[in-house]
Amino acid sequence: MNVMLIVAGTMSLIAAALHLGCIYFGASWYRLFGAGEHMALMAEQGSIKPTLITLSITLVLMTWSLYAFSAAGAIIKLPFIRVILMLITAIYIFRGVAGYFFMNTPLGRTPEFWIWSLSICLIIGLVHLIGLKQARSTL
Repeated sequence: MNVMLIVAGTMSLIAAALHLGCIYFGASWYRLFGAGEHMALMAEQGSIKPTLITLSITLVLMTWSLYAFSAAGAIIKLPFIRVILMLITAIYIFRGVAGYFFMNTPLGRTPEFWIWSLSICLIIGLVHLIGLKQARSTL
């Protein structure tokens, strides 16, 4: 079993759970995690849009978690696992690196959001990359 991919999958699962927390706890959590005042205000006003956006992100993160667990050998082998895991890894790393460029123009989010977000994405991406390299002969 590939421990790094288990860690990577767990990290994605935690991120998904935190996104669900934003849906459940509402505007205060959107603000706490730096999603932007616009998202928080929409949540306060009862708009469905923040919920739909956040739920979409949650579902993607949960799927990514399943692929990491699958590649680790913890659950059944999912289709196209090698290619999809490579894409997931690339997206996490790209998101981590690209975040540096958004700190000066934060797009409605706080600079703190970008620092935390890019750091977390980069770490998860690197853990995926290490796990992927370790599992390359079995995928």
